[in-house]
Amino acid sequence: MIWIIGGTSEAREIVDRIKDLNNYIVTIATDGGKEFINSNRVLVGRMNYQEMVEFCKENQISLIVDLTHPYAEIVSQNAKKVAKDLEIYYIRYMRDKTYLGGNAIYLNNYEEAYDYLSTISGTVFFTTGSKNIGDFEKIRGNNRFIYRILPAIESIEECRKYNIQMKDIVAVLGPFSKKYNKAMLEEYKTEYCVMKDSGDKGGTLEKLLACEELGIKPIVIGREYERGINDLDLVEKVIREKNKGGK
Repeated sequence: MIWIIGGTSEAREIVDRIKDLNNYIVTIATDGGKEFINSNRVLVGRMNYQEMVEFCKENQISLIVDLTHPYAEIVSQNAKKVAKDLEIYYIRYMRDKTYLGGNAIYLNNYEEAYDYLSTISGTVFFTTGSKNIGDFEKIRGNNRFIYRILPAIESIEECRKYNIQMKDIVAVLGPFSKKYNKAMLEEYKTEYCVMKDSGDKGGTLEKLLACEELGIKPIVIGREYERGINDLDLVEKVIREKNKGGK
């Protein structure tokens, strides 16, 4: 059995490509993503390392295809460890990084972002999702922090957990064009826009261009270099070869 770890648009694309196969399982973290994958082979829920081990044993996994988001570091680390410990073939799809240009403030990780944001004043528009809202709120001070999140129950609940006011929540589903980003950033009188380097598929370039045209300072939370395949055709080829081999 082939295990596809989803969470990105590329995972949806791969599943669409291999509809003719019947020996794969797709897992995603939350219910919100299930509606975007056209398959009845989807399981929802997060797994730690030990749960991944049991999952692989129970389903006789012979190939792990990691198509998680570039910032889902813990999931990927656990999946790699499971693959090594159980001697399962593992491949990782990795989006290319975006060329940032000279205007962006590039920070290596979230810790650097917290430090930097604690020194500024003004209105900050976050496009990093709901996962780190609690940590951002700790350093908000008197600034206005606006969070653009997915219109999913779990994202809204995270905002409620940290008492984010409705006027500071933008719950909307991407991807977003440069024009759409500009309208949103301008409407909220944004001075800083915080984003991840999610690659072209993640809309990073459109955000950067919108910031440039509006004179807004983009703050990019970087990611460590990670080895992987950046070609979906090759990912599909590996899946089909593994399926043909029956291993």
